[in-house]
Parts: sequence; C-alpha cells; structure tokens
Amino acid sequence: MVLDTVRVVGFGVCGVFTFVLGTVHFAMPWLLDFDGAIPTDGEPLRPLDLLVVTYRTKRSDVRGIAQIMNHAVSYVLVTIGVVDLLVGEWLSAWFAPYLLAWIAGWWFIRAATQRHMGSRIGDRLVAAGFVLIGLFHLAFVALV
Repeated sequence: MVLDTVRVVGFGVCGVFTFVLGTVHFAMPWLLDFDGAIPTDGEPLRPLDLLVVTYRTKRSDVRGIAQIMNHAVSYVLVTIGVVDLLVGEWLSAWFAPYLLAWIAGWWFIRAATQRHMGSRIGDRLVAAGFVLIGLFHLAFVALV
C-alpha cells in the first residue's frame, strides 16, 4: 500500500517536473540568448580535424550545435516525463528494469554535467535534485 502511494506520487512528481522542464527547455535558446552569447561575427574558430577531413568551423556551426543539442535534450526530457506519468502501464513489463536504469543513468549524467554551469550553491542543489530523481528511478529497479 505504502509502496503504491510512493510509486504514484513519486512518478507523478517526477513526470510532471520532467515534462515541464523539457517543455521549457525548448525555449532555452531564446531565454538564454544563444544568439547574443554566440555571435556570428568575430575571430575565426580553429578547424575541426577529423583524421583525414578538416571542417572549417564557423560560429553559426557552434550556435547550431548548441540549439540541436538543446532541442534533443528537450525531446528526451518530455519523453521521460510522459513515460514516468504512464508508469502504471509498463512497470510490470519485462523491460521495466532496463528502462528505469536508463532513465536513472540519464539523470546521473545530467547531474554530473551540471558543473559546467558553475559551482554556485544553486548549481549544487540542482545537481543534487537530479541525483535524487535518478536514485528514485534506480530504487524501483530493485523493486520490479
């Protein structure tokens, strides 16, 4: 009974939080002023050397990859949010432990990379929150 309540409330909170975070992330290039932060004018960038191919990197490439990566993360966050909200439909499936471990791993990676934002107390709290979400999912690996 208690475990059912923890499951419903925990996955509900994680799902809503993750879905909202993913939705907001789609606006991050605008909210964080990617265009201002990564101007198209300026000194040339060093080329990207890929063994036998050299790619002349432009500032627009860097801005583009930042936007691509942001939107890819947004998509994953929204998907994880929906998956969490639908946990009752799949938690007893054979693949549940693998999916839970994958989601936990994703949150652990996200927590570890928070340091790239800085080491302010807020950054540490955000990283700790992401670790907790990962641990919540990992705890259910042992329970299913």
